This record gives sequence, structure tokens and C-alpha cells, in this order.
Amino acid sequence: MAAMAMAMAGLMNGERAVVLLFIGRVLFSLPLSLLFHGIALSLLALSALSLDILADSSTSLAQFNTRPGASSGILLGAVTLPAVVISKMIQLSRAFSLDQVGIEELESLTLQYWAASASCLSVLIFLCITLWRAPENMPPPPAHNVWHAKFSLSCIILHTAVSFVTFGTVSLTSFETALKLLWMLCHGLAAVKLIQHVIKTFPSCASIGESCLVTSGLVLYFGDMLAYTIEKVSGFTMKSEVVQYGSKRSEISIIIQGLLLGLLLFPMVFKFVLRIWESTFSTARSEVRTNNEIWRSLIFFSSLGFIMIVIIPSWMQLVQDFHMHPLLWVLSFIFSEPLKRLSLCVYWMCVIYVSVLRFYNISKNSKIERILLRKYYHLMAVSMFLPALIFQPEFLDLSFGAALAVFLALEIIRVWRIWPLGQSIHKFMNAFTDHRDSDLLIVSHFSLLLGCALPIWMSSGYNDRPLAPFSGILSLGIGDTMASVVGHKYGVLRWSKTGKKTIEGTAAGITSVLAACSVLLPLLASTGYILTEHWGSLLVAVTVSGLLEAYTAQLDNAFIPLIFYSLLCL
Repeated sequence: MAAMAMAMAGLMNGERAVVLLFIGRVLFSLPLSLLFHGIALSLLALSALSLDILADSSTSLAQFNTRPGASSGILLGAVTLPAVVISKMIQLSRAFSLDQVGIEELESLTLQYWAASASCLSVLIFLCITLWRAPENMPPPPAHNVWHAKFSLSCIILHTAVSFVTFGTVSLTSFETALKLLWMLCHGLAAVKLIQHVIKTFPSCASIGESCLVTSGLVLYFGDMLAYTIEKVSGFTMKSEVVQYGSKRSEISIIIQGLLLGLLLFPMVFKFVLRIWESTFSTARSEVRTNNEIWRSLIFFSSLGFIMIVIIPSWMQLVQDFHMHPLLWVLSFIFSEPLKRLSLCVYWMCVIYVSVLRFYNISKNSKIERILLRKYYHLMAVSMFLPALIFQPEFLDLSFGAALAVFLALEIIRVWRIWPLGQSIHKFMNAFTDHRDSDLLIVSHFSLLLGCALPIWMSSGYNDRPLAPFSGILSLGIGDTMASVVGHKYGVLRWSKTGKKTIEGTAAGITSVLAACSVLLPLLASTGYILTEHWGSLLVAVTVSGLLEAYTAQLDNAFIPLIFYSLLCL
């Protein structure tokens, strides 16, 4: 037993231990009504843990060409999204017990939880098959590798059985149950296909865990869009049978979903149109191709404009009654409070101009480490987003969507090198990259923006934890920044022999977030928020997210805000 305990301790690195601590905290907060959901999350975590350990000792996953220097991150990537959804379910369960939300919202979130679990579980099945199917010229895997693979598959089978039992205990007809299970299966298949596409299209850009988080999140997000569209087109006939994603949607959420859908699908449309154009004029009029870059640019911007001005707004008006073009609705929304919102826009533009100009010059001429220099942008995010979140939260929601759309458009232009902006954008963005970015895909600015935006978007509707929307700003803008600065300048004691993170830096990050919360809570109370946070739970949430920042080799901008948000919702 002692030898087995020592072996398990050797396999349990810091990142895995913190993730299991996080899962344990979530399970500890579960009400009895969510018992089966908690069992499913436990089985998912055990399966992912076994695969995470197996990935370290196997070469079968080397074919995926993941980001250099990063661990597989399978455990963290597989449990993050289901844990976020189940934390939100715990929050809504409190509201339902107080008759503050209807059963429809809780059922909608429950189905999203099972869809997220199905997506992550399918990715684990895909990884299991990949690890099991070793090349013929490879020696047989060691006995402990076989045990880990069998254990992971056993947990996956048990997870599937729990989901069947859960649906069986709900008063549904056989047809409704079959449709819901089919819906989950579609999520799983889509997640597997998407993660294969992401890893193949963007080699060396992400770890397996990061790819799992991105693909499961996209599948869940656009599955929600598809379900809502089906409900609207079919006259709500499927609402009680398949997907109870709810009928209450704000115009802002529809606009954000439409923008992201159009920009994420646009590269495929552009590639298709470009092939048709080149095949047509390569045989008909070859002299047109002398100015190929200009024609390519014209096709790009005209296609982009048509999709974003005609196609996507048409979808928005199909699923939401805007009474006008969505672009005109945005303008009317801004000018409904012109002084506050236009003043905020001017303030943002001044902060962005001054910060980018100064730090771009410093990055070219200074010897300051790139990772440390970029932390100043985290502070810039605090100065920009914190006042807006307190006084103009709806406008900040819309602004986050617009900013993310601009970032996506610029990244598409950079990757495709679209004349005349592509090369200039590439040179400019390279000034702010670090070891986690690649020449093919620059993700740091996306992860920072999404890390601040996602907790705010997920807090729309019922929210009895006023600090939850601030989790991204607090963990990235304050905690991560202070941990990096203090650890770089004063850190001596390292968490591990091979890592760079220091105990002093982590302590500074945790202390700074707690200090910021002690200032923020009275300010929120003065603006009308009802405070329900308990300092014991807040201390646990800040400590766990701080330890994850210290130990993880994954993209912390993506994971830490979600983990912190989940813990604050409990």
C-alpha cells in the first residue's frame, strides 16, 4: 500500500492536484438534486486524469504536434467546461428553491451540462482510441499504460450509464429521451471532428487540453445557436421535445453570436470563393492575375462585407424581432445614453492609443522580458473594463463582442496576408507575442479578452454572486499581473525545480486579489448590489485559482478566469 501511495504521489503533479482540489470543491457544494450530475463529473475527471497520466508516458499522442513546452493538459481541458456549467446549475438551484427562476432555465442549463460533458467525453474516447491504437512497429505498451487505458474506458462507460439513468429518472417519453440523447451524440461527434481539424490546421499552437476547451466551447455555443434557430423556424414546436435552451434572449447576445458565427465561418466561405475565382480566370483571362493580390483583397473585403452586413443580420432578424437592421439597433442603443456611452468610448480609445503606442516602442527598444511587458496590458484591461462593468454592464457586453469581432477579423487578415494590411498587422502583432504564440496563430490577445468577457457574459440573467462577473478582471488583470511582477523581481522560492513560478509571486497574486475584493465589495454595495459572498468561500476560490496559475503549463488566460468564476458561483 505504501509503495502504491508513493507511486500515485509521483504521478500527481501540481496541476493535477489543484484541478482535483477544484473538482472536490465543486462536488462538495452540490445539492442532492444534482447528485447524478456530480457522479458524472467525477467519472469524467477520473477518466481524464488517467489519460493525462498515460499521455506523459506514451508517444502515441506525439502525432498531434501540440504546443512545445506545454503538458498535455487533458485533465484540465476536459473538466473545465462541465465544471463551469454545473457551478452555474448550483447557482440556479438556489434561485429555484427561492422561486426566483423558473424550472425552464434550470432544465435548459441541465441539457447544456450534458451536452458539454458529451463533447469532452467524446474527445476522451478519441484520445483513448489514439493511445490504444499504437503503430505496428512500436513495442507493446507497458502494463501500467494498459491499466490506465482500461481504467479510463471503464470510467467513460460508467459516465454514459449515469447519463442514461439520469434521463431515465426524468418524466420524459421514449421519443423525447431518444432525441435528447441524439442531441448529445451530435455534440460529441462535432467535438471530435472539430478538435481533429483544429490540431491539423493549427499545429504547435495549442496543447490537447487547450484544444479540448476551445472545441467543446465552440460546439456548445454554436449548438445553442442551432437549437434556438430551430425553435424559431419551427414555431417553437421542438421546445418541449429536444432542447429547452429557453426563449429569453437579449438583442445583445444575438448580435454577439451572429458576429462570431459569421467571422468563424468566413474563412471557409472565402476559401471556396477564391478557388472558384482562380479556376475561372486561370483559363479565361490569365492577364487578370497580374494584379492577383489586389483582386484577392477585393474578393476578401467584398465577401466579408456581404456576410457581415447582409447574411448575418438576416439570421439575427430571423431569430430575434429587432424591428430594424441590427446595425441600426446598435446605433440606437449607443445613443440611448449618448453622454455615458460615447464618453466611455472616448476614454477607451485614449487608453488604447497611449498604451499601445508606448508599449510598442518599449517592446522594440527595451530588454524587458516579453511576458512581463505584456502584463501591463492586463493592467490596461483593468482600467478599461472595471469602471464599465460597474456603471455600464450592458454596453460592456456589446463592446466585448465588437472587440472580439475586430480581433478575429484582424487575425484572419494577418494569417491570410491580405493586401495591404496583412503584413503590417503581422509585424505589429509580433511585437507582443511570447513563447505561447506561434507564427501561424497568435492567441494571447484573444485569451485575455475572452478571459475578461466570458465571466461577464455567463453572469447575464440570475446572479446572486456580485463578484462572479469580475472574476476575469480580478484573476488576470490583478492577480496574474502581480504574481508575474513580484515573482520576477523578488521571487526566490520556486514551486518546482523546472518551473519559473515562485511562491512569493503566487502569494502576491492571492493577496492582491483579496485586497481588490475588499475594496470592490463595498463599492458594489454602494451601487445597489446585494452582497452574498462569504469570505471563507472567497478565500478558497482565490487560493485555488492562484495555485493553478502557479502550477499549470496551459494558457492561463483561458483557464484561470473560468475556474475562478466557477468557484465564486458556489
